[in-house]
Amino acid sequence: MAATPVIDEQQTRPDSVAGSAVYWVRRSFIAGFFVTVPLVISVFALVWIFGVVDGFTGPLYTRLFGWDVPGLGVITTLVVILLVGAVATNVIGKRILQRAEFYLLKVPVFRTIYAPVKQLVVAFSPDNEAGFKRVVFVEDGGRGVLGFLTRELTIDRGEGPRRYVAVYVPTNHLYLGDIFIFSEDKVSYPDISVEQALRIFLTGGVALAPAVRAMQTPPA
Repeated sequence: MAATPVIDEQQTRPDSVAGSAVYWVRRSFIAGFFVTVPLVISVFALVWIFGVVDGFTGPLYTRLFGWDVPGLGVITTLVVILLVGAVATNVIGKRILQRAEFYLLKVPVFRTIYAPVKQLVVAFSPDNEAGFKRVVFVEDGGRGVLGFLTRELTIDRGEGPRRYVAVYVPTNHLYLGDIFIFSEDKVSYPDISVEQALRIFLTGGVALAPAVRAMQTPPA
């Protein structure tokens, strides 16, 4: 009868332990990378924004008090924004701001920068009825397009008016994108909020849910 081969556990155990260690290190590093990098970027962005905002009015307090007061510039900026918002919601204040804006738009360079920036910011405002209120999905030519509904319109090409929609499809920079005009019957309305759509565009589609429901008619 042939002898049963004997396996030396001392020779195989180091390889097994080494393989497990390498697997644990690789798995832990990848998990830590995807947790740490977004956290670091977010903290860095907050610190950078804090420094930029604080740099506007911070030097004024440095001259006034003789020393630097970190954060005071940010507080002042927030208070100014709050006061401007309070004035803008007042009837008289709103007229004053509209008149000031009218004269500022007469300046060529200011108008070129201010007008598109305001339109983009106002588009995401919750008080703007004509803003990016809906996320739409359009399947046209064998491809699907996800974007924001910006305008509903009719086009008459001699065969009677037909209903169309204007869809803004941003890149991952948000302020850059393309405008597409689609027939209304090709548009569906997924159960994706504007905030979720922003995350989808910023992440290049990674934040898109694996299953999305869509309706042919806009939600009430």
